[in-house]
Amino acid sequence: MTFKEPSRSKSKEDDVVPITRASQRKPSDYSSHGVTDNDIFLLPGSDFQLLCILTVVAAAVRLFRIYQPSSVVFDEVHFGGFASKYIKGKFFMDVHPPLAKLLITLAGWLSGFNGDFDFKDIGKDYVEPGVPYVAMRLLPALMGVMTAPTMFLTLKAAGCRTMTAAMGAGLIIFENGLLTQSRLILLDSPLIIFTALTSLAWTCFTNQHEQGPSKAFDPSWWFWLIATGLGLGATVSVKWVGLFTIAWVGSLTILQLWVLLGDTRTVTPRLWFKHFLARVFCLIIIPISFYMILFAIHFICLVNPGDGDGFMSSEFQATLNSKGMQDVPVDVAFGSRISLRHHNTQGGYLHSHNHMYPTGSKQQQITLYPHKDENNVWLLENQTQPEGLEGPIVGPKAWDTLEPLLIQDGALIKLYHITTDRRLHSHDVRPPVSEQDWQNEVSAYGYEGFEGDANDLFRVEIVKSMCDGAEAKTRLRTIQTKFKLVHVMTGCSLFSHRVKLPDWGFEQQEVTCAKQGTLPNSIWYVEQNEHPQLGPNAEKVNYRNPGFLGKFWELQRVMWTTNAGLVDSHAWDSRPPSWPILRRGINFWGKDHRQIYLIGNPVIWWSSTAAIVVYVIFKGFSVLRWQRGYKDYDSVNFKRFDYEIGTSVLGWAFHYFPFYLMQRQLFLHHYFPALYFAIITLCQIYDFGANRLSVLGLRERPAIGRGGIVAFLAVSIVAFTLYAPLSYGNPWTQDSCKMVKLFDTWDWDCNTFHTDLAQYSAGTAGAASAGMTSTPAPAPAPAANPPGEEESKPSNDPNVTPQGPAAESVLSREEKIEYRDQDGKLLDEKQVSSLEGKVSFSTRYETRTRVIDPNGQEIGEGSAGAEGFAPPHPDVDREPETVGAPENNGRDSPATASPNGDLQKEKSVDKAAKDNKPRPASEGRKATK
Repeated sequence: MTFKEPSRSKSKEDDVVPITRASQRKPSDYSSHGVTDNDIFLLPGSDFQLLCILTVVAAAVRLFRIYQPSSVVFDEVHFGGFASKYIKGKFFMDVHPPLAKLLITLAGWLSGFNGDFDFKDIGKDYVEPGVPYVAMRLLPALMGVMTAPTMFLTLKAAGCRTMTAAMGAGLIIFENGLLTQSRLILLDSPLIIFTALTSLAWTCFTNQHEQGPSKAFDPSWWFWLIATGLGLGATVSVKWVGLFTIAWVGSLTILQLWVLLGDTRTVTPRLWFKHFLARVFCLIIIPISFYMILFAIHFICLVNPGDGDGFMSSEFQATLNSKGMQDVPVDVAFGSRISLRHHNTQGGYLHSHNHMYPTGSKQQQITLYPHKDENNVWLLENQTQPEGLEGPIVGPKAWDTLEPLLIQDGALIKLYHITTDRRLHSHDVRPPVSEQDWQNEVSAYGYEGFEGDANDLFRVEIVKSMCDGAEAKTRLRTIQTKFKLVHVMTGCSLFSHRVKLPDWGFEQQEVTCAKQGTLPNSIWYVEQNEHPQLGPNAEKVNYRNPGFLGKFWELQRVMWTTNAGLVDSHAWDSRPPSWPILRRGINFWGKDHRQIYLIGNPVIWWSSTAAIVVYVIFKGFSVLRWQRGYKDYDSVNFKRFDYEIGTSVLGWAFHYFPFYLMQRQLFLHHYFPALYFAIITLCQIYDFGANRLSVLGLRERPAIGRGGIVAFLAVSIVAFTLYAPLSYGNPWTQDSCKMVKLFDTWDWDCNTFHTDLAQYSAGTAGAASAGMTSTPAPAPAPAANPPGEEESKPSNDPNVTPQGPAAESVLSREEKIEYRDQDGKLLDEKQVSSLEGKVSFSTRYETRTRVIDPNGQEIGEGSAGAEGFAPPHPDVDREPETVGAPENNGRDSPATASPNGDLQKEKSVDKAAKDNKPRPASEGRKATK
């Protein structure tokens, strides 16, 4: 017995979606079925009037009290600081491309900013030093304003009704998260507007393309295709999130070319290649050219050494003013004073200083240090002393008066550290951090006059495949020869990797001796070289100028590597599953019983997420019905619904799901581009339901559809108003705060606010009478929980990072001077007096801070850091090897050794390490991206 599938030649969809006569006539070419001309330049005057009204409303919302707060807020520390560095021409390294930062700099420069303000401290006053911060905030704010009319035009280009387009613009205007980001000196508002403009241009081009051969290669067709390419270039030049926009446009471009390939009637192979090449030029060449031009401007602006040059190679650094190295002798001989540079991990220098390991052998530390420094200088010794007329010549300078003996491949050498009179040394002791069996500790061992021992011997093994020139493959040559240093006694190789030492090692990079280390991490080369017998006529060498392309590619690699390395936990990070449901936000700023907290409008957020879910369910059922033989896709409205909304959902997916693959720190604002596409999806679904589908009966009753838009906007505006104090930093009361705090994971502290709005007026009057209005007061500690109220507990949600401890208040700071010997032992006054005149001392200052918790109890030393300093930004200004400032003029002359310079260096490194300690997360002072 067999069962016959019932015939479905006549779909029930006919009863649901009427098929018009026009929809029944399928085109004979590649033009789309049911498409209409939605040219936004042909909109009626009433639409442009409404567009102007929406823009004015957006401006009023975005620019309201933009001067508030009048101090540095959150990531303004970094992106405002970049403007200072651009104006001063100081090189910095950031994982984001330069477009938005250049625009912010331009806004500041045009308004008179001279770069003297450093933006270093959160809460630092803008008004007294005369920083044009309002003008700098205006740039992202105006871009936020323009996002609303861009949404309106995009929806009109997609075929939506005017009321639906107005609803989309209104949702952008009254979205709290987008508002908060656009009012500060941040990069997200430029990213959103360029994403929106790209979406608008692509939607307009797609409408032109879908109208078939009659529109192909017309001026408007070319205009929108070129505009899409420029939009892609601008988006990816703000943040690499723009690559997701490129992927979205690229996938739809492939679909267009596939459809063109199937039109054998009107598209000849020659015409198809014309379409193909036009898209290659506009969507690949134009964005790449735009992106590279921005980096050319970036390099032109940053010509001086700065905090970020430690990330770059020696060749790159040599192109900066005052960092260019003088020509140095190419031949390396016994007795040469050299600096050794690591080939991998951004090329730090082999370094030692007069500090001991706290564990293991407790001998002198060996580290990798990224800046030019006197403690990077080593003297090359032979395994035996040279013979003189009266026997062996003793001392490390025995080779200074002899004919240079060049160091060949396989030579046995010792490295003598000039500043501390110790030699590079290794032995079968585990390193203090990497305690694996295959790694040995590397230290500096000995004293002045000591001849060393067998554990000081290393064998030079040249890696010929990495050398530059035939001679460099047989003997050591400055810069040109890449080699390994193999420890003779244990067989391990001198090695370094991306592991930092703790505070006792000044967070410098660990150096070990590895028996199975990877080749790139075991490769070294000589950068500086000086020998008394190599005169001015000796053959010299220097770094090659990498040129623009070399610098461009190197910077891209460093940006990628640094970005991928941002895997540390963060007080306000969150994971992608929590974003569509608005699980938690980010604390931006808190002061004077006010707070700025990044949180979205829950009505808009959840509705847009629901729209995505609706389409996914629809798509799943439609595919199942298609597989079973139903003819749903014969309906033009069904087909248009699937394609038009599917295009927007694809944009949402491309801007959302890639974050699941990332292990780096992520935050709520990473969802904003996807949110933009989700709002487009919500509006399109509503437009189809209210104006194009008859199943709900709303098409024949347009007043109901308009009423639904008004009601939804009204609810959104009410929600916007309830959370507006967190967006603007306005006065708020504890009761109002608790009323709208729906979840514990919305972790702003309602106890921060006053219990009555009148208290804000009283506080302002008191401050004014005291004459303190121009200087911001210290941020208050959060109030303790009222009696009987449970203390907040850490969330167990895997998508939420628990909030940090409550802020503490500083009671006092005290300073003292301690004197220690070379082993770190504290010296008393008598010991210091007895040693005066015999040895030199260095003073190292350390600040101790007394702090109290919110309950007024004093906390032990070291529980908190000084308030007001921003912790290191995860994406920017983080030196890869160590903390500390570079030596600006370190390359102007060959390497020399002087202990005084190193003492100052270690002092500055120690101070920088203290300044950059993380602050309590509850202060809202940790930077995100």
